[in-house]
Amino acid sequence: MVAMRDLLNEAATGGKDPVSVSQQAMKPPLPKRFYKEASAAPGQAGYGVFLDGRPVRTPGRQLLELPSLAAASQVAEEFAAQGEFIDPASMPVTRLANTTIDGIAHDMQPVLEDISRFAASDLLCYRAASPRELVERQGEMWDPVIDWLRDDLGANFVLAEGVVHVAQPREAMAVFAARLRAHAEPFRLACLHMVTTLTGSALLALAIAEKRIDAQQAFEAGNLDEDWNTGLWGEDPEAASRRADRLRQMEAVCALLANLPAPSASA
Repeated sequence: MVAMRDLLNEAATGGKDPVSVSQQAMKPPLPKRFYKEASAAPGQAGYGVFLDGRPVRTPGRQLLELPSLAAASQVAEEFAAQGEFIDPASMPVTRLANTTIDGIAHDMQPVLEDISRFAASDLLCYRAASPRELVERQGEMWDPVIDWLRDDLGANFVLAEGVVHVAQPREAMAVFAARLRAHAEPFRLACLHMVTTLTGSALLALAIAEKRIDAQQAFEAGNLDEDWNTGLWGEDPEAASRRADRLRQMEAVCALLANLPAPSASA
């Protein structure tokens, strides 16, 4: 399961460090595009992705099939958008689908637990003590989610100043875990894990799943502190490029989440 979590995290991070740069240098060259058309159509157990009429398989040699035609079409569109070479880095939905089929579908519990661990020390619960403008901005962007959790779901998360850990009430964590389990379908869960990783907040991920906020709102809330510092000290071009890449991934993953079947009422 550790390897699968690493794949999910890798798919969500655009940062570069000396180790990743070295690893990138050792990677084999990108494969050349070998197909003319990419399409989505009904498959054996869902909706498959086809290249020139032939079904695509995951790295684990399973059929690349998704729960809806709209979701499968997203993957097909990523294949269709490739140029002379196939670049997996430009295919976030395809990577997430592969990881879901080869990993999460066989064991969802570790991913549920990982998202819940984020909630136990969630970004939205740790507030700045100053300056006043940042404190107010955090309140404006983060309080609506905290209030929704408390007032609508009965999950009263405790807020703290600074970075000193504060234990969340068991009752709040139990409510969060129960609500999260309502989305315990492999593809939905993969999307929520990705959103959690991209924003640093499991509470924002749940709010997206429950249609309380959209992808742009969640991304801005998750990047509030970083954007604040950028406003103070100026924008670094490499950091700006990483942020733009994360936003593209966020939008793609949230679009996939919207294209998945709604969770069953009995979940």
